Amino acid sequence: MALRLVSDFDLRKDVLPWLRSQRAASAAAGARGGGPGVLENNYESLRILNVERNGNIIYTYKDDKGNVFFGLYDCRTRQNEHLYTFEKDLHVVSCSVNSERTLLAASLVHFTKEGRKNELQPGSKCLTLLIEIHPVNNVKVLKAVDSYIWVQFLYPHVESRPLPENHLLLISEEKYIEKFHIRVIQEDGNRVVLKDSGHLPRERVVEDFVWAQWDMSEQRLYYIDLKKSRSVLKCIQFSADEKFNLMFEAPLDITLSDSGFKLVNFGCDDLQDQENLSKHLTLCVFTNHTGTLCVCYSPKFDSWEKITYSVFYFHKGHSKTFTAALGSVDSHVTKGLTFLNLEYYVAVYLPGHFFHLLNIQHPDLICHSLFLTGNNEVVDMLPHGPLQSLSGSLVLDWCSGKLYRAVLNQSYLLQFLWNTQLDCEKMAVLHCVLSCGRDPRFLEAKIIQWISESISACHSFDLIQEFIIASSYWSIYPETSNMDKLLPYSSVLAWNTEIPGITLVTEEIALPFMKVHSFKGYWEKLNSNLEYVKYSKPRLLYNNSMVQREWHSLISEEKTGRRRSMVYVRNILDNAMKVISNLEARNLEPRLTPLFQEEDNHQRLLMGLMVSELKDHLLRHLQGVEKKKIEQMVLDYISKLLDLICQILETSWRKHHLHPRVLHFRRASAAEFTVFHIMTRILEATTSLFLPLPPGFHTLHTILGVHCLPLHNLLHYIDNGVLLLTETAVTRLMKDLDNSEKNEKLKFSIIVRLPPLIGQKICRLWDHPMSSNIISRNHVKRLLVNYKKQPQSSMIDKSPGSVEFLPLNYFIEILTDIESSNQALYAFEGHDNVDAKFVEEAALKHTTMLLGL
Repeated sequence: MALRLVSDFDLRKDVLPWLRSQRAASAAAGARGGGPGVLENNYESLRILNVERNGNIIYTYKDDKGNVFFGLYDCRTRQNEHLYTFEKDLHVVSCSVNSERTLLAASLVHFTKEGRKNELQPGSKCLTLLIEIHPVNNVKVLKAVDSYIWVQFLYPHVESRPLPENHLLLISEEKYIEKFHIRVIQEDGNRVVLKDSGHLPRERVVEDFVWAQWDMSEQRLYYIDLKKSRSVLKCIQFSADEKFNLMFEAPLDITLSDSGFKLVNFGCDDLQDQENLSKHLTLCVFTNHTGTLCVCYSPKFDSWEKITYSVFYFHKGHSKTFTAALGSVDSHVTKGLTFLNLEYYVAVYLPGHFFHLLNIQHPDLICHSLFLTGNNEVVDMLPHGPLQSLSGSLVLDWCSGKLYRAVLNQSYLLQFLWNTQLDCEKMAVLHCVLSCGRDPRFLEAKIIQWISESISACHSFDLIQEFIIASSYWSIYPETSNMDKLLPYSSVLAWNTEIPGITLVTEEIALPFMKVHSFKGYWEKLNSNLEYVKYSKPRLLYNNSMVQREWHSLISEEKTGRRRSMVYVRNILDNAMKVISNLEARNLEPRLTPLFQEEDNHQRLLMGLMVSELKDHLLRHLQGVEKKKIEQMVLDYISKLLDLICQILETSWRKHHLHPRVLHFRRASAAEFTVFHIMTRILEATTSLFLPLPPGFHTLHTILGVHCLPLHNLLHYIDNGVLLLTETAVTRLMKDLDNSEKNEKLKFSIIVRLPPLIGQKICRLWDHPMSSNIISRNHVKRLLVNYKKQPQSSMIDKSPGSVEFLPLNYFIEILTDIESSNQALYAFEGHDNVDAKFVEEAALKHTTMLLGL
């Protein structure tokens, strides 16, 4: 199952044993009516009424006489508490208890077999009561009306001390919401009673609404009213200072009836006909701590051949309307669509048909969301009964009396990753797994193992590239808000391939109009998201284009012998050293792969430049974050990039039992072929994004290339920039390989492709006429670059043992004269052991070889 429901509470396990023990204790004491004395055949009346902000669960049950009992389950202590007994056969509509457990609010109705209305108050259907329960004392009637009433105490963010005033919301079926101000006082020690119970101040909060949802965790009320037949979503935030504010208004392009009435999360509503849920619209609002605001909407079902549902991503400025094909459906299937809040995802579930995991943090591309259909695991993934999505990924199955915490199932997703054949599913599941956040090192190891086995099985995107970008993003994302706007989430910028079984239409929507001007917490983040949608064109995502230009400029200056300020270059290399130190500090386990064993200035320059550019990028756009924290985040991000590359290599290295002796030249094994292929794919992935590689990567890659490739393929890889000839790799090649005919050809082919400065060093390591010839040519070229012809004597002095070859003798004499006049200069440049005599010997040897003598 992609989604796992972890049980937090179960009526039958957490409450029923306690009730039985209470009944047994009451029976033994001969108690009558004072405690929870229920009979076995009345246990089915046990049901959940409400889940309060602090997690406490209120439930009710009836005894054999029909008396109504209210109980509370404390989620922290795992203990049950009897709150109150109502000695009448009534049906409980709604119930709430204040945070101190001193007051209980309840609304009840009385149904008789003849259908008469409530006998307690003639002419009324619903009785709303406020009860003192610390200890049980007075009962005050708040309302006795012909319409249903729901109650909800507010739970403000305050220290754990008694509040002098409590606040209670009353939600009426007549489409208004009132707020009661209830003051309490202490008498006779701990006895808590109502103060001035004859007059409780109240005020209207909302009027003329057609839909409302309560967010218990954040104490927010979402509601919709109709303005000129247009649906407008509004939100009220309740604060600890007794105030409430209208936070925003947002037009919704949905059709609601003025005669309709729907409540979400105001306790457990069993007044509706749950068997006909599919005939009614589904609407709910989801938020998370990053400032997202999603409205999920499914209209009434018109056909069982397909189903349509929409998600309004207000924090992104667009909506997506999905149409899922259902095919032939059994006539008895009448379950409704369920939306579940999973923090970074919203799950859309139709029992027996499909499961859609929507990425609400990055909803732009459909490939980042997972759509599953047509298999038994999807059919049986979740309970088929109605599920109620509460705050904080809590899911209430009120039919069975169970409260779950919904989490993405890592083991299932990892298994699915191995088995799926569709690229879109690989992409979606990869991001799902990484977003889980639990034990990232373990998850990364499993994904790397999968990548190693499936490296060529993905055609729509680069697996290594996507993994490196996504995993680096999630490693730094929790550090601060707005990272989703500043760092790349995916390497894929567009997706044009259809997702089997589903189609979508994307539309721009009007942004919420904020009604306040001072923001804190969630509202500050939501406002930041809305401001970004309004004003940030083009997007602010970081890329390495500036780094690429600057790096090429520095390398070009190095080749031409020009180099800008040494202080500038030293600062860049210092940045790289910080990255490497940060990486080594985070990874204490020894590595088998021979990386980080050489300077590799080119990669260090790239690392250092990326540190500088990324730091400037974040400093520009992350307001209010300390510079020191940003600098550390940059080091962590780039260290993570490099670490992931090292992990991929390390996994392959261990899997194929390679040893550092691979650096010595010999015949390649099948394992080395495999590792070489993986290194080539890593290089492709990083090159297109211009990401740095661990120092030593190119050396190792080239050595494996020499092992694995025929000469013509090897030279093709070198000429096309796939293999880079580092000084370390070529030095090892010159020292390790003998001068057989095959190796001579390889060495010469390598030397002529080296940059001049490195080529001169390498030639001195190869004791061979060919290298002597190259050294001599370079020496002569350097001597004659500024040579001006001077009048010479017609007589050439011949030293003993000189060769009778006048052109050569004349040329050597010219070189000797130039060397004599520039002796100090060439001694300073370190051209020892290379002089006119060396050139003469090399020329004669080369001529002898050409003549075959």
